[in-house]
Amino acid sequence: MRVIFDQRTNKGMKRVKTEKHKMLNQEYYICWDEELTAEREKAKDLVYDFNSRKPSERMERNQIIQKLFHSVGENAWVESPFNCDYGYNITVGDNFYANTNCTILDCAKVTIGDNVLIGPNVSLYTPNHAMDAAERKAGYERSLPITIGDNVWLGGSVTIVPGVTIGDNTIIGAGSVVTKDIPADVIAAGVPCKVIRPITEKDTVGLEIHAVDNDKNLTAK
Repeated sequence: MRVIFDQRTNKGMKRVKTEKHKMLNQEYYICWDEELTAEREKAKDLVYDFNSRKPSERMERNQIIQKLFHSVGENAWVESPFNCDYGYNITVGDNFYANTNCTILDCAKVTIGDNVLIGPNVSLYTPNHAMDAAERKAGYERSLPITIGDNVWLGGSVTIVPGVTIGDNTIIGAGSVVTKDIPADVIAAGVPCKVIRPITEKDTVGLEIHAVDNDKNLTAK
C-alpha cells in the first residue's frame, strides 16, 4: 500500500494499492508493473545462477534455493533446469525433491509439504490472465494459491492450475492436468485429473523402511 501525501499539510490523503499488493491479495493486477517486473528479473537472475551451477556444487545450489524461496525444509533438492517467477511465494517442507524442468509460476503462494516428490517436466501455475481480450492485452491477471500436502507424489509432466489443493499422501499420475482439488490418500490421473481409487493397505508390498537422517541433509554438503 502506498500513502499519497498532501504536500501542504504533510498528511496522508488516501491509500493506493500497489499492483504487488493486489497480486498477493488475489485481486486483478497488471503483471507488467515496474515493481513486479524488477522482482521477476531479480528472481530470474538467481534462477540463471542456479541453473548454471554444476550438479556437484551442492552447497552453492542449495544456498541459491534458500535465498530464492520463502522457506526451505531439511534435505530439499531441486534439479536443474528450474524456473519460477518470484521465488518468495514458494514454501517447501522437509525431504522435498523436484526433478528436471520444474516450473513454478508463484504469483500467489505455493505451499508444498514434507516428503513431496515432483517428477520431470511438472508445472505449477498460479496466475490466470484476464478472459476479456482487451483486459488481457492491458496486462491484467489474477493469481490463486496452490497447496500440496505431505507425502504427495506428482508424476512426470503433471500440470496444476491456479487455486488447486492436493491432500496428503496422494499420487497424481503422469501427464495429468489438475483443475480441481484432489483429496488425501488417493490415486488420481487424467485430463482433467480425477480420482481413480483410494490408496489402501493392499498397495503396501512389504519393503524395508529406513528412517531419514536429516543430519546428512543435502544442504550441509
